[in-house]
Amino acid sequence: MMATPVPPTRAHRRLDVETLRGTARVYVVDPNGAADGTLVLGHGAGKGTNTPDLDGLTALADDGRRVVLVDQPWVVAGRRLATPPKTLDEAWLAVIEHLRAAGEIEGRFVQGGRSAGARVACRTAAQCGADAVVALAFPLMPPGKLDVPEKWRTSEAQSVVEAEIPLLVVQGATDTFGGPDAVRDAVPGAQVVGVQGPHGFSKNPTDVVDAVRGWLTNLSE
Repeated sequence: MMATPVPPTRAHRRLDVETLRGTARVYVVDPNGAADGTLVLGHGAGKGTNTPDLDGLTALADDGRRVVLVDQPWVVAGRRLATPPKTLDEAWLAVIEHLRAAGEIEGRFVQGGRSAGARVACRTAAQCGADAVVALAFPLMPPGKLDVPEKWRTSEAQSVVEAEIPLLVVQGATDTFGGPDAVRDAVPGAQVVGVQGPHGFSKNPTDVVDAVRGWLTNLSE
């Protein structure tokens, strides 16, 4: 099945951003009144931002934050599979640069994403000047590699901690890519919150929204 862009259920503004890797599609969900923070989120390798967790996080606009969902160029182009990590990073950097130039990033800037998008957010956090990072369903290891630490992807998340950028990881209790305890052990210094479900979380991931909302609120205090 080809990936196709699907807009969020909340009222939004759509922006198309040209990058060296193609056109990225950006959905901006504005708060009522001026934004006192901005949350920019990317998606995983199997589909775009039309997942229950990312769509649910647009509710954080009710807290006065601007929430921005970014569909990578490969999704906009209708491809089946994500392009290599380097191309994802390049497109992400171009989108963030565009958002800054357009004045869309206001207040505390938090970037993040789910699965492959979480990896992109971690890899580019310092270069993007992110104030904090939210990693949803971070793919710590290939499924079945819990006992093979050399296969673990620790450097991406650990680089955020080492840069002294606050990092929240929200991980499903039965995630075969690594559960909450595995992430805590692998990435000391990250705030790890376990929620219901596997890698895709539950069908109604209010616990994911609550975890991110609570962490961002504490971060602002």
